[in-house]
Amino acid sequence: MTVTETDITEDLVRELLREQCPDLADHPVTLGARGWDNQVWRLGDDLAVRLPWATESADALLRKEHAWVPTLAPGLPLRIPVPQRLGEPSARFPRPWLVTTWVPGEPADRAPATRAEEAALSLAAFLTALHRPAPDEAPLGRDRGGPLADSAEGFARSLASATELGLVPDPDAVRAVWEDAAAAPEWEGPRLWLHGDLHPANVLTAHGTFCGVIDFGDLFAGDPAFDLAAAWILLPDGAADHFHAAYRPAPDAATLRRARGWAVLRALACVHIGDAGDHGRPGGKPTWGPPGHAALRRLTASVRP
Repeated sequence: MTVTETDITEDLVRELLREQCPDLADHPVTLGARGWDNQVWRLGDDLAVRLPWATESADALLRKEHAWVPTLAPGLPLRIPVPQRLGEPSARFPRPWLVTTWVPGEPADRAPATRAEEAALSLAAFLTALHRPAPDEAPLGRDRGGPLADSAEGFARSLASATELGLVPDPDAVRAVWEDAAAAPEWEGPRLWLHGDLHPANVLTAHGTFCGVIDFGDLFAGDPAFDLAAAWILLPDGAADHFHAAYRPAPDAATLRRARGWAVLRALACVHIGDAGDHGRPGGKPTWGPPGHAALRRLTASVRP
């Protein structure tokens, strides 16, 4: 983690707008959220300013969003933050920043979906629309979306840590889910566009169902199983089957096995961030623990005697 040396304030946001987007500088500016990589400041009723404040990689992620998200936004059935302007580094703020559309709603870690079937259909429709073949120059997924075997050491460390801290009641069942997933055949289809970071703080709800998806900084192209893991993390009990029945093309057994493995990794991360003291890091929250525990319970239910 590398926290920026520049304090991000309302005055700073307004100064940057005056320098590079003067037509927007008189809009009301209010803090929206402090995320893992970026701070989000609401700009009037319909826009937002996103400024990197933590990880060094955030700069490249913002540029990636600006380059690719506008081409993907048309046709998506849930609202997403669409980049409108790219602010360049300056003497006042030495990092790039974005003006995007504002997406209303409550993060699902604070307001989980409660209308199970409607939420499942909404998520399936969104991922069906997003998961289309990507061009050859589409970004890769860093450490995400490749063969599960490449993440074996990370899984082992995460499970061992969670077990030592008493966060996982049945580590053998978690390990069984992972081992089955890692043994599944690899994806042989085309590289598909993926959101790449569908944890509960990046999906918004209203009236018990999903209304928006935010933070496309980890956007990449690869195996759809990575995004399909979200069914176990985001949906209420019993809703994953509705999701899998609605998603198109229908995922085969190997894809679902791989998705369960990615879901285990994401659930363990949520548990650590929520329950192991990591919520003191930028963007980390104790509200991430409950969805992580719920996902592990759902994933391991089928392997318990």
